[in-house]
Amino acid sequence: MSTKAHSIKDIAAKANVSITTVSFILNGKAVERNISKAVIERVEAIVEADGYKPNQIARSLRTGNSQIIGLIVEDIANPFFAGIARLLEDKAYKKGYKIIYSSTENQAGKTRELIHLFKSRQVDAYVIAPAQGAEKDIQSIINDGKPVVLFDRYLPELDVNYVGVDNFDASYRAAKHFIDEGKRNLALVTVDLDIEQIKEREAGFNAAVAESGIKKKASLVIKVPYGTSREDTITLLVDMLKQAPQTDAILFATNYLAISGLLAIKQTDKRINKDLSVIAYDDGDIFKLHTPQISALAQPLEEIADSIIKKVFEQL
Repeated sequence: MSTKAHSIKDIAAKANVSITTVSFILNGKAVERNISKAVIERVEAIVEADGYKPNQIARSLRTGNSQIIGLIVEDIANPFFAGIARLLEDKAYKKGYKIIYSSTENQAGKTRELIHLFKSRQVDAYVIAPAQGAEKDIQSIINDGKPVVLFDRYLPELDVNYVGVDNFDASYRAAKHFIDEGKRNLALVTVDLDIEQIKEREAGFNAAVAESGIKKKASLVIKVPYGTSREDTITLLVDMLKQAPQTDAILFATNYLAISGLLAIKQTDKRINKDLSVIAYDDGDIFKLHTPQISALAQPLEEIADSIIKKVFEQL
């Protein structure tokens, strides 16, 4: 009766090869080490027949590599972050890596906990959409010599790779589009967060309004506190539309604010595209399904994911 292989040593004995040869085959280095096809097939057949699975933690401790990339974002349920995560997962898998991810809810304390957790898992690299206040914790990873790529939002204090879009220009162009359509009572609905990409979106909106010569009091900037429930956000936006009935165009600085905004507009007598023009930052299926379809500033997810993976593997 044959016994199952429970270790690399067992596989090597059954295949009549060295432990080093088995290790190279299991780690995908057989071709570069000029191991014959016959030996590769013999070892792989034993591995498959016996259902052998290497101890990933033990291997990472031994080699210093876990083949895992840690992804830390604000909210993995957000369509933007979910889309990026899925693309990164596919691209990393093709290179022999897995992605593990978690959400910070934009809390520096939770970011610190996740970084400590990922350190204990010996992840090989970090991709982070950082919360403000996480600078020291991210610097600690950099000091460890681990590859780090920030995306969507950057921290000016850190000397680190960053991937993002021109938020100022996107908001500027959206507001300019409203103005070119003849809109004169614009509103920006944004989140009250002290992070660079949100500040840039507000700055782009304000620049377009100032350039147009529209009186400043004719434009509104509504800042919704971060973490406000959808119900309370809807109430706030309904009140805004009642207090400023002349508003004829709204730019929403995030996709989740846009969703709350559409629900708020439904509670008023405003009709989208007739009484009120709307543009949402970040695309989403819900905007395509809405009648009439909602215009959106779509971020190039594929290009962002490609750039992130390229920068990660350049460092690895």
